[in-house]
Amino acid sequence: MVFYFTGTGNSLYVAKQLDETRISIPQVIHLEGLTFEEESIGVVCPVYGHEMPGMVKEFLQKARFKTDYFYLVHTYGNIHGGAAELAEQFLASCGKKADYINTVLMVDNFLPAFDMEEQLASEPGKKAEEHIAAIKADIDSRRKYRQPVTEKDRSWHRVFLERSAGASEGQRRSLYRITEECIGCGVCTRVCPAGCIRLENQMAVNTGENCQVCMACIHHCPENAIRLTIPEKNPDARYHNGHIRLTEIVAANDQGITVSAQHTY
Repeated sequence: MVFYFTGTGNSLYVAKQLDETRISIPQVIHLEGLTFEEESIGVVCPVYGHEMPGMVKEFLQKARFKTDYFYLVHTYGNIHGGAAELAEQFLASCGKKADYINTVLMVDNFLPAFDMEEQLASEPGKKAEEHIAAIKADIDSRRKYRQPVTEKDRSWHRVFLERSAGASEGQRRSLYRITEECIGCGVCTRVCPAGCIRLENQMAVNTGENCQVCMACIHHCPENAIRLTIPEKNPDARYHNGHIRLTEIVAANDQGITVSAQHTY
């Protein structure tokens, strides 16, 4: 059993390689009685600013896992900044411990910092497939491991915290703007794991409420009608994992889907 959070498909792609029983965190987080029992339970998610998305942290705080082996796998696109150690510390804060924590280097979808065309060109060199296969072998053998973290990794995270110290919740809510190119197709409303985008008069409206900054909306817009309110490297280039269909992202994130505990587990 593996739980996952995905915006553009990378973490879902990894989850699909690790276990046949996959459960989307955005689809179950609001259910009551989040208790799960299985021989092996994992969580796969991206890291934003070297840490797990807020929704994943909330899920880990709420959920109860009855398992002999619990693991975390994080996807990242440039510098992991000691993500494994930060995750270990967070788990300890909510009374949990992982037997295995590792990361996978993949395409980075963070538009303010990266050109998606350049990221796609660099993808073969990241050797994600080899790393995913190694992680699967580790998990299948129930290896006990936490990715080592260096002082340089920690320093990267300290720099990130210093640079983002002045950012407010309001700035995060206003990160995206909907342009006149919007055709009201509703794709953005269905790929948003927080349900913070809706249609009004056949136009998308972004409330920003509980936004996870996963960038699913901006990357999946077929008209490129969602733009950032801050500069980005290449406004015409967008990304989604080529192995994952849009329908899979919708199934994972659409908050209009009714999910019952009985049906899911």
